[in-house]
Amino acid sequence: MATEIILPKVDMDMATGKISKWYFKEGDRVGKGDVLFEIETDKAAMEIDSPATGILRNVTGEEGIDIAVGSAVAWVYEEGEEYQAAPELSPTAASGTVEASDATTANPVAQNHNVSADAGSAIRATPLARRLAREGGIDLGSVAGTGPHGRIVSADVSKARIAETTVALPAPTGAESIGQQGSSDASLKPFPEGTFDLQPHTPMRRTIARRLLEAKTTIPHFYLSVDCHIDALLKLRAELNASAPVADGTPKYKLSVNDMVIKAYALALGSTPDANVSWTEENVLRHHSVDVGVAVSVAGGLITPIIRHAESKTLSTISNEMKDLAARARSGKLKPVEYQGGTGAISNLGMFGVKEFAAIINPPHSTILAVGSGEKRPVVNAHGDLSSATVMTVTLSTDHRAVDGALGAELIGKFRTLIENPMSMLI
Repeated sequence: MATEIILPKVDMDMATGKISKWYFKEGDRVGKGDVLFEIETDKAAMEIDSPATGILRNVTGEEGIDIAVGSAVAWVYEEGEEYQAAPELSPTAASGTVEASDATTANPVAQNHNVSADAGSAIRATPLARRLAREGGIDLGSVAGTGPHGRIVSADVSKARIAETTVALPAPTGAESIGQQGSSDASLKPFPEGTFDLQPHTPMRRTIARRLLEAKTTIPHFYLSVDCHIDALLKLRAELNASAPVADGTPKYKLSVNDMVIKAYALALGSTPDANVSWTEENVLRHHSVDVGVAVSVAGGLITPIIRHAESKTLSTISNEMKDLAARARSGKLKPVEYQGGTGAISNLGMFGVKEFAAIINPPHSTILAVGSGEKRPVVNAHGDLSSATVMTVTLSTDHRAVDGALGAELIGKFRTLIENPMSMLI
């Protein structure tokens, strides 16, 4: 029997997706496990494997269009399985004199395709397409079918639903208009025609805009900044890297300041369990482990891969894991489980020479630590003498619904203690 290929849900918030590339075309032979196509989500590009071996047929999922999750995008026929386009319904079937079960039995292609031959209906559509139409209030008579001989498939209904929703959306107001005003004609008026180009938003950019606008306007942020002296950390980092074991001429690890920041923040959150939480309208989620999301810049935006159980991992493990996650983030190869969730986050712009900044909290996190650059500054030591030190300013953004001021101060204070006494991270 032919195997239906659907557009899978590869992200928690995913309702639609786009096929960015097909690796096979209509009529090609595919093997089980072959990469059939690539889905473009708002976070990454995901490769989808074939669940069966056979001949690829009825490729209705077009590249570059929004397709509803669960929609059939193609079929894989078994070797030697008869394939033919579904015939037009006969006048008797259309008038309801042939029972649906008889029509299906008489037409093995309809059986393979789950084609609906409902009595009393001359509109040819798959059962999934009919169900989607019912749920979405879509008149099948107004939908153009792209299946064999014009049969309506689920992707056709999904397109109709998306088009109808787009037309029916009211004009944005309030916070919504803030996120969309850049596309209005009024925003273009001050700029003479021919002096700019219009660059369409990518799915990632739209998601970043939506989530950050929502976060900034619904989460009561407050900010705590401290200066951390990092000369001892830099010295320890150099010593650890110099003593790293070598295999095939390559050190097994090379620690960065960011790796040590991740470890320090994980230990600080782990020892401040009341801050290692997520806010919901019904409960505060108290997490059993510390999963630290680390912002990584990628083409067109950013993504936050997660170091799971970071409080219990060694610096070398964190370093190697972070390098792998960052590389796969930039090539769009992260799996959803690798960037969804997390109990806190870090955004480090120090490598760009940024001295100090405040980051926006990304739910479900209740905190995010913004890390600036380390720089030589004049300081007054414990004896009152003027000297110099390498100082790094960090700013903790906190969701005041879940974490109060004193608790936030405790958390960032523990972080500073760990950073300034880095040997404690090795114990």
